[in-house]
Amino acid sequence: MGVELKDLLDPAHTAVVTCECQQGVLGEPAVFPALAEAAAQSGLVENVRLLCESARLVGVPVVHCTAERRADGLGANTNARLFAAAARTPHTAFDPALHPGIGADPDRDLVLPRLHGLGPFQDTGLASVLRNLKATTVIVTGVSVNVALLELTMGAVDAGLQVVMPVDAVAGTPPEYAEAVLRHTLALIATLSDTPTVVAALATTAPRRDS
Repeated sequence: MGVELKDLLDPAHTAVVTCECQQGVLGEPAVFPALAEAAAQSGLVENVRLLCESARLVGVPVVHCTAERRADGLGANTNARLFAAAARTPHTAFDPALHPGIGADPDRDLVLPRLHGLGPFQDTGLASVLRNLKATTVIVTGVSVNVALLELTMGAVDAGLQVVMPVDAVAGTPPEYAEAVLRHTLALIATLSDTPTVVAALATTAPRRDS
């Protein structure tokens, strides 16, 4: 029997985590244009915005995890083809500014940048931040299903957290591969849902945090 969303999304113990929802990934110019196009076609930015707004309304914290790269590459990994491709990209393309379409709130949201690794869970402070927020469930959004969201989801599950993933608020490339990963891997370790369902669950679940 599956776990009900209402049992997972207690606002007092939930956080929204966005992954690489930044100009250099989803905007122009994008480091990986095919990924930006897949995200645009799926309506990812608008769905992430709705999820973040709905979370704030009930006092659920929002944490934005971004990827950065220095001009000299200092601190960045060099041990995979993905990192080699990134190294060939001008560092100015790695714009870490959050995409304006997601409507980040600088007074309330947290931003955790990273210079290294495949995803945002390991050695970025995210685990400690979520623990300090008393989160037991994370709503995972952003890109990409190919790599970073796998690392984030698996890291969260290994840390004992429940993961809720609205499938219309994540993207990968090519889209058919992302769908296969969602169906055959992420469905085994996360609760897959969609933005309207998660928004409705947040609006009806109590108790609420103090704003």
